[in-house]
Amino acid sequence: MNNKLKKGLVFGVIGNFFVGFQPIIANSRPAALDAHIFASLTCLVEAVIFLPLIIIEKKVKIAKNNNANTNHSNSMIKTWRKNIWLFLFIGIIFGLNQLLFFIGYELAGEINGSLTQKTTVFFGLIFGFLILKERITKVQIIFSTILFFGLIFAITQGSFNILTLSLDILSGVLIMLLITCLWMFGHSITKPVFDRDEATPIQMVFIRNFLSGIILFSTYFLFFPIKNIGLLFVPINQLYYISMGVVYGGGLFCWYKTLSYLDVSKATILFSPTPIITAIIATLFLGALFTIFHFIGSVIVILSIVIIVKQKNNKNSINEIKNVDL
Repeated sequence: MNNKLKKGLVFGVIGNFFVGFQPIIANSRPAALDAHIFASLTCLVEAVIFLPLIIIEKKVKIAKNNNANTNHSNSMIKTWRKNIWLFLFIGIIFGLNQLLFFIGYELAGEINGSLTQKTTVFFGLIFGFLILKERITKVQIIFSTILFFGLIFAITQGSFNILTLSLDILSGVLIMLLITCLWMFGHSITKPVFDRDEATPIQMVFIRNFLSGIILFSTYFLFFPIKNIGLLFVPINQLYYISMGVVYGGGLFCWYKTLSYLDVSKATILFSPTPIITAIIATLFLGALFTIFHFIGSVIVILSIVIIVKQKNNKNSINEIKNVDL
């Protein structure tokens, strides 16, 4: 096993656990931390995590290109200003997504929510076709259908009768589907920025989370009393929103590091088992029930992702897939 493959596998395995823990922390947070304030603080913590990564990335580029630090900084700020309205729109989309993320998981549950998140590969195909004019193969259509078959099989516990689901679970799954749809829409309209080399993925993660956090935090007090500011200083609350930001940011960091050592298809496949990891952790720590239907459905979903990703042309899809939010 070569060194790059080893490093890719290490970051991939670590990343799986970061992503797997996200629903656990989200659903075990203190009741006082409503989804709105929790989402805003999560985004701000992620922004804090990625700010030093931008600085490191900038220094590496300067060292490679032998450019002046000032010139590089001015160029970066100039390109950011050029895309300010797009960035604000992206900030709104991902801020709404982060808010819905916690609401959706609370309603759908850790296992159902984690499985539903894996439909990002389907919406990636749709928006890739509609916005980026990318080709969809018959095999991808077939296995996208099979993916949803596995998802419905797991959620309905093999009955395929959606009417048997509780209103909470059904609402939660629909919210998670909306999230994955919005995620991939946001990534699709961001892709041209990367193609023009006007921002890097790390810069975009920082920008979107900083703007999302500011937007969510500033709108929070339109709906909740100002005294809720005290929630930020309660130690147990701090533990949860910092932990959520760390596991979310850590998952993204491991995703990009895995991509730096492995090709896109291998990295995507390596991260596909996250629903099973979530299910195991939720069963051990939150008392969730991981049934045989969940397991079979998860296997169907994961195998479908493998086939769909294998069908992708790496040259055309690398930027699209590498920015999938985990």
